[in-house]
Amino acid sequence: MVAVTETNILELKKLFSGKVRDVYEVDEGKLLIVATDRISAFDVVFNEGIPGKGEILTRISNKWFSMVKYPHHILSTEPDKELEFIKKYPELITRSVLVKRLKRVDVECVSRGYLFGSAYKDYEKTGTVCGIKLPPGLKLAEKLSEPIFTPAKKAELGMHDENIDFETVVKIVGDRTIAERMRDITLDVYKWAHDLLVEKGIILADTKLEFGLDEDGNLYIIDELLTPDSSRFWDASTYIPGESPVNFDKQFVRDYVESINWDKKPPAPPLPRDVIEKTVERYKAIERIILSL
Repeated sequence: MVAVTETNILELKKLFSGKVRDVYEVDEGKLLIVATDRISAFDVVFNEGIPGKGEILTRISNKWFSMVKYPHHILSTEPDKELEFIKKYPELITRSVLVKRLKRVDVECVSRGYLFGSAYKDYEKTGTVCGIKLPPGLKLAEKLSEPIFTPAKKAELGMHDENIDFETVVKIVGDRTIAERMRDITLDVYKWAHDLLVEKGIILADTKLEFGLDEDGNLYIIDELLTPDSSRFWDASTYIPGESPVNFDKQFVRDYVESINWDKKPPAPPLPRDVIEKTVERYKAIERIILSL
């Protein structure tokens, strides 16, 4: 299988190419979002793609969006039934969704139930995460007494997102009520999905949500939902606090590039074939579990 790392739908205007998704304008109220096979780590996109990744992410997101109780941007998961010309691009149909056009809020909303990644590094330095004071002596990957909201400010492509506190979110959003709603939905979705997955032997360590607003100020979940690109999924059967858990997500790629002492600045180092293949295996494994919910 060949990785799809670029798309070009001639009939539509491409508005944006992100780390993974290409966004096309359908009309004033609708967008077409195409999930490519691009992969990034530390906010830098690799030259190599992960074959089939975009299709996996789309199926996983569509499953969660069909289950979540909060408003979201999905209008159709079968774009070929809405846009006849998409049939000319068969490799894109199963990785595309038609969505409501919204104004994106430039905050990454993260909920963490376990201490890992950038949060653990911040905790080691300061004893806090995004302005939240945590008890001393917590280990890597340790479960927190309660999930915490640890937002980040979205960076330009190739730049690192910046962890921020809640008051900074309020300033960015410009409305405390909306900021509180974003926080509360993020925490609630995390707890809901965590409880569903733990019954399947999977620990949802953390997850990232993004939001958009319509013209009336109504809030919607956008982009992706509870995928291995936006979440950490761990094997509950082998989980031990203090050790890096067996994972079913992008952490495998992060661990590889950490091992070669990359400076986390563009250009990204090449990904070996075995890293690509093992990443595909992990994504497929978590997809099977999520689709069985």
